Amino acid sequence: MVSRARRSSTPTAAIRCAVLLPLAGCLSTACAFVPEPSLPEAAPDPLPPVADTLPDGFSASLQAGEYEPLEWWRAFADPVLDEVIDAALASNFDMAVAVARVQQARETARLARAAVFPVVGARASVDDFSSPTNAGIGAQLQELGLEEALGDTADDFTLPDRLGLTTYALSADVAYELDFWGRARNEQLAAGADYLASESDLRAVRIGILAETIAAYFEIVDLRQRIALARETVQVLLEREAVAAARYDRGLDDSLALYRVRQELRDTQAGLPQLENRLAAAEGRLAVLLGGYREDLQTLLPDTPAPAPPPDPVPAGVPADLLFQRPDVRAAGHRLEAAGYAIEARRAELLPSLSLSGSIGLQTSDIAGLLNVHQWFANLAADLLAPVFDGGRLRTRVALAEARFNELAAAYGRTVVTAVSEVEAALAGLENEGRRHAFLVSRRDEAQATLDLRSERYTSGIGGYADFLDALRAFLNVESALAGAGRDLALARLAVHRALGGAWVASDVPDGLLPASRADRAEAPAGQGVE
Repeated sequence: MVSRARRSSTPTAAIRCAVLLPLAGCLSTACAFVPEPSLPEAAPDPLPPVADTLPDGFSASLQAGEYEPLEWWRAFADPVLDEVIDAALASNFDMAVAVARVQQARETARLARAAVFPVVGARASVDDFSSPTNAGIGAQLQELGLEEALGDTADDFTLPDRLGLTTYALSADVAYELDFWGRARNEQLAAGADYLASESDLRAVRIGILAETIAAYFEIVDLRQRIALARETVQVLLEREAVAAARYDRGLDDSLALYRVRQELRDTQAGLPQLENRLAAAEGRLAVLLGGYREDLQTLLPDTPAPAPPPDPVPAGVPADLLFQRPDVRAAGHRLEAAGYAIEARRAELLPSLSLSGSIGLQTSDIAGLLNVHQWFANLAADLLAPVFDGGRLRTRVALAEARFNELAAAYGRTVVTAVSEVEAALAGLENEGRRHAFLVSRRDEAQATLDLRSERYTSGIGGYADFLDALRAFLNVESALAGAGRDLALARLAVHRALGGAWVASDVPDGLLPASRADRAEAPAGQGVE
């Protein structure tokens, strides 16, 4: 018995080493072969044809220097505008949608990252087997003549009516596909690039929300001013009509002069409802941007004069900065990079794949002996799969990925060229609106001087009341035009900042959406890397 036990233990130990060592080697190879997944950190370099088409500078640049867009609207020195922007960033629905999309892209990137690691699962099972003796294995034992083979001991041994066996097992299963050709790694990198593209989309949405909020605010302020000026003009025209009617009754003026005054009065009165409709629509847009109907909108937006345009010009920088400032350009670059990784992943599918699977655990027919270490079992399987015939599916997927890359490459080039054109147009528009605003300021000064002169002449008894009313009416018209020019100048400056892109707020990605690796790099001291 001793020698028999020794002979049986030797092959058991050999089997254990033969099974456990390759399985452990599989896991160690997997961890050593697959590099630590990481997300791309920046947009890809511009394509050579796109880079060659960029000019050295903007032809309409107002001032050279580095573009710094952080909270640029504070140059208007309008605390009401600052409060409105803070409210929009806190409760806008489009912002919530964009944040949710970034979260989806982040989880997709995590799924792609998990694919490069082995899958380990724990399993517990109970197998209860029961069969009648005259069927299955019991019938086979009777056919073999088990009772006759026992001889004299047959009287003491009889087969039961049923044969039953319960087996308990605890095991750990391991499955892993060796990523020789980089398919899983490239899919992980593609998902990471898509994640960074969604972050850039979030920045673009944030800029769009801020731009629409600022535009709606300036429009509301402008319309309120113009409505107030229009109502004041109506009162002036009513008095002017009374004066013209009195002069007509005395025969001092003809009916044409009275008709002209009344026509201008009716035109001004007819324009008031249109201005009020536009004001209601602008307030509705702002309410949507603020997250819904706001009962405190009138309190949030008091009747304050339009903020004075900032005197400092906008340093536009150089066109090459647009590749890193504008979020739409960065998003297009990240998607192009993801398409490149997708091509490599599809090409890797053309090559053979090797997958390993194994399990190790404990098995016994008695639950009390389930934790007995001698009741162990193990197995390991390796599968090599090579594509032979698939009807061209794999090569078609490669061609599809290449076509997708070509599409995104063209879209990336178009985005860059469009960005440069938009900046050129916005800079030219800002310069022209500045000149128009300056002309109207000088015209307002002239109208003010004329009004003062007519007022002094009327007070001194030299001039007539009708002349004073005409001068006041002309001054109010210039004030209304100047209010519209101030709004257009502010919107032109907004267009420049929107065309240049950049981060308008300190935290352009909400907390919790930044990948851990990137957050660690941000917190690491200068000159130190993060593993």
